[in-house]
Amino acid sequence: MSLCVVGDFAWDVLIRTNNEVLKGGDSFGEVLLHPGGSAANVAVWARRCGLDTHFVGKIGRDRLGDLAREDLDREGVVHHFIQTDAHLTGSVAVFVDQTGERSMVSGRGADFFLLPQELPKSVINRTDYLHLTAWSFFTDPPRTAARLAAEIARASNKFISFDPASFQMIEQMGVATFWSYIKDLGIKVFLPNYEEGRVLTNLLEPADIAAALSAQLADATIILKLDADGALVHHDGVQTVIAPATNNLVDATGAGDSFAGAYLAHFARHGSVIDAARFATRIAAWVIEHIGARPVSDAPLGRIIAAN
Repeated sequence: MSLCVVGDFAWDVLIRTNNEVLKGGDSFGEVLLHPGGSAANVAVWARRCGLDTHFVGKIGRDRLGDLAREDLDREGVVHHFIQTDAHLTGSVAVFVDQTGERSMVSGRGADFFLLPQELPKSVINRTDYLHLTAWSFFTDPPRTAARLAAEIARASNKFISFDPASFQMIEQMGVATFWSYIKDLGIKVFLPNYEEGRVLTNLLEPADIAAALSAQLADATIILKLDADGALVHHDGVQTVIAPATNNLVDATGAGDSFAGAYLAHFARHGSVIDAARFATRIAAWVIEHIGARPVSDAPLGRIIAAN
């Protein structure tokens, strides 16, 4: 089985402090450069968890673009980058506060300018799964390209997964507009976090949110990520609570991406929605105990992957 991820590669400028940052004030902390981008993170985690993975995205013809290729080469992800002189490789400012919660400011880099005619259609056609994130839908481009990728995948009955990505961006776009762009994609797995689910349904209880999302996407498994409370799976009309694997939050950056990549890798191998969600919860728990969206693996992570 193999996965194609279409979307953003960006470099995260991660800023982390152990105290509140005051307006006009100064503080010591950590300022780090990490590879990121929601779609690229999913591709890397799927590959780390054993799934043959391809990535399609757009980068600048610059040093950060060179480093992007080197990064995915190192991770074993087969990349199909489109290069441009018109835009710089994407970058994101990631602020992590003293509680481990993160806020992001995304630049409009090359990743936001993928065009339909630039899609390597043969890559989508020869893989079994397609993953998209809403970062490819909030503006156009790259929305038309992302929708075309889904159309190509749907035409040959590929398995399509989707992450709604940002509650704030959904609010700014408008919920009705957001649904109008994604309801016809043929999504089989929908992976919102609690805030995204709340905004999309205007409901508060996780069980109600998952049921309402399932009504919108009748053919999809809904996996509502609940951070410290684990996850809630709504599949074939049945809801299953997935227990949390940690409460030790250090940095929430990329937790949802690692969940998606791990879920797809496990599901592709074993076919169990619930077991895949449990595995993904354990991977995401390891990620939030470390700094950055793609921490370097250590022995505990290796044991989690090997055991599944």
